[in-house]
Amino acid sequence: MTDGRRPVRYDAAQACAELAAADPKLGALIERAGPFTLRLKSQHSPFEALLESIIYQQLHGKAAAAILKRLLTLFGELHPSPEHLAEASDEMLRSVGLSGSKARALRDLAARTLDGTVPTLTEIRRMPDDEIVSRLTEVRGIGPWTVEMLLIFRLGRPNVFPVSDYGVRKGFALTFNRLPKLKPFDATMLAKPDEMNRRARRWEPWRSVATWYLWRACDLAGKPSPPPE
Repeated sequence: MTDGRRPVRYDAAQACAELAAADPKLGALIERAGPFTLRLKSQHSPFEALLESIIYQQLHGKAAAAILKRLLTLFGELHPSPEHLAEASDEMLRSVGLSGSKARALRDLAARTLDGTVPTLTEIRRMPDDEIVSRLTEVRGIGPWTVEMLLIFRLGRPNVFPVSDYGVRKGFALTFNRLPKLKPFDATMLAKPDEMNRRARRWEPWRSVATWYLWRACDLAGKPSPPPE
């Protein structure tokens, strides 16, 4: 049996070789961390993926999974369609454990799917990354980070660099010797986005692979900071 995940569509070995050649310090991290093993999550439509993202925001995984299960049960064990979600009352949505703000976000997601702002799966596969971010962040409650995770973990885009992600910033600091050896960690030691983006220019077109290894840098330091999957 499989877990429904698929290998990435780009050549990971080529990506790692080119990253190591372009940035020896990142290359040393790649050698320590080992093979690139990212697998894509099952490929829901953008509507379904964002619905799950909204539910999981700021909740423990088990609590969010329970709410999602109750929502699916409410709609007959299936992801609700945008039409059904748009027509659902506040009472229905709150009955499964959703907060008022999340209920409003899901209704906005449904409306923006129906008006074409949120593309179909077929459409999104043909869209450039920046257009996807621009379109999906129009949805209430969806910010750039959420879309960047969708690009990396569901669409398998190779050149995404989520500089706002805490684990990425921590991994960057660990990899590029920004953390003093004898002092306790302080968030002010983290690099600024401009510095990170300057360094990341040499990683193109494989910034998603570099991102995955920066998360692994946290694991190697004994302070895991992986993104939610």
